[in-house]
Amino acid sequence: MKPKVFVTRPLPAAAVERLLAQCEAAVYPHDASIPPEQLAEACRDVDGLLVAGARVREELLAQAPRLRVVSNVGAGYDHIDVEACTRRRIVVTNTPEAVTEATADCAFALLMAVARRVVEGDRYVREGRWDRWQWELLWGADIHHQTLGLYGFGRIGQAMARRARGFSLRVLYSARRRAPEALERELAAQYVDAETLLRESDFLSLHVPYSSELHHLIGAPQLELMKPTAFLINTARGKVVDEEALFRALQAKKLAGAALDVFEHEPRVPPELLKMSNVVLLPHIGSATAATRLRMALDAVENLLAALAGQRPANVVNPEVLK
Repeated sequence: MKPKVFVTRPLPAAAVERLLAQCEAAVYPHDASIPPEQLAEACRDVDGLLVAGARVREELLAQAPRLRVVSNVGAGYDHIDVEACTRRRIVVTNTPEAVTEATADCAFALLMAVARRVVEGDRYVREGRWDRWQWELLWGADIHHQTLGLYGFGRIGQAMARRARGFSLRVLYSARRRAPEALERELAAQYVDAETLLRESDFLSLHVPYSSELHHLIGAPQLELMKPTAFLINTARGKVVDEEALFRALQAKKLAGAALDVFEHEPRVPPELLKMSNVVLLPHIGSATAATRLRMALDAVENLLAALAGQRPANVVNPEVLK
């Protein structure tokens, strides 16, 4: 008998077809968060859960006695209670490799947009305010030959370092573990402590996963160390930045600007940030390209199928379950 699977959001046809070839699958038909009670009902007799944005908490797991694998479509998994899954011997997987290049593209696009005031310029033209060439119109900040600081140096951080070389940027990084010297040489990246990173970066780009330890990693004390001409870019997770502290720093001109794809309480964006012209805001679209989202979905399906077959998936969040 085929294992039963529930998918929390519509996925590309190729991914669903691959799933249906080996599983009995039901798909939530709306591109929106499924109500918790509806998700719980759908999971009562499933063996696998393919998650795209839905929260998987202890209460849900308690109502899904047959559940063996939770496969996340995406790299971040802070919406999944991994500890609770581990206690129940449920394998949790994610798709970190699929999102790397698109997210780095988005982070670098945000860096360029906020530095060169792209959004402001677009609005200026659309509003019909451009009536002549002006010497002092919308001066921005140079990107070339500045210092890019990378907080976190995993796949996406390294991809950012590769892009930085094309702009002759000096690259600094801080991470829990230092990268091999050969990789540092290849990417022309210098390892520094967190304080040095904050003090010397002209652009600080965040590439860390979210955990309770990293909650408000960037808060008032950290922002105080940054240059008043520096910019903060966040495509990681919203909760690693204290948004209130960020607003205060921007308001006091202790920071030149910020570019954010993620927020503390998505989809809510602080109204104070909405009013600021030196802040670029995106609706969490770091991985939003057709090719990337297809690969994410296919990788998630393959992870799920492998786990259901008793094999080791390519990306396991809690490998101790497999021992």
